[in-house]
Amino acid sequence: MKDLMGLMKSAQAMQSKMQDAQAELERLEVEGQSGAGLVRITLTAKGQMKSLVIDPSLLKADEGEILEDLIVTAHEDARKKAERLTEEKMRDVTAGLPLPPGMKLPF
Repeated sequence: MKDLMGLMKSAQAMQSKMQDAQAELERLEVEGQSGAGLVRITLTAKGQMKSLVIDPSLLKADEGEILEDLIVTAHEDARKKAERLTEEKMRDVTAGLPLPPGMKLPF
């Protein structure tokens, strides 16, 4: 019975830590870049876009396709950074728990 009570306390503590981590991920921001910084996108670690900055030199009528590609690339860069940040935070939250390798918690 002691093990069950200890497990329940551990689960409650983890739930609290996960809620804190979720809130922190909504505040943390990452920046993705492309074109040597000509296009920059800022996302929260949860994936919400906060800003898009485009260097004025890219705002030419005949370079629309290039600009589109740079925006997509910058967004992908920011998304990958956000994903890595989320994984780090979850590793901190679940440290010491006997979770199977590769198991992802619902985020």
